[in-house]
Amino acid sequence: MSRAKKGSKETGFEAALERLEGIVKHLEEGDLPLEESLRLFEEGVALTRQCSARLEEAQRRIEILTEGAEGRMERLPFDDADSDADGSDSESPEGQ
Repeated sequence: MSRAKKGSKETGFEAALERLEGIVKHLEEGDLPLEESLRLFEEGVALTRQCSARLEEAQRRIEILTEGAEGRMERLPFDDADSDADGSDSESPEGQ
């Protein structure tokens, strides 16, 4: 069940992502006429931008909540754990 309100200009994130996956599947099949492929591609680009904007807004909200909980702001990238796992961004003395 979608949480998006009826008449809402924006589709819910999950619904937009699901539609985007369907578009990719249709385009990968490759049996569509050119005009239909272009229409689907344009729709996919719009959905990608919408999803990206929603994710950026979520990131801002998380940063605000983090600041409120601790009383001070410590901005850490979301991918901090990933970069430490492979050692590419770590500043350990072993690599020096």
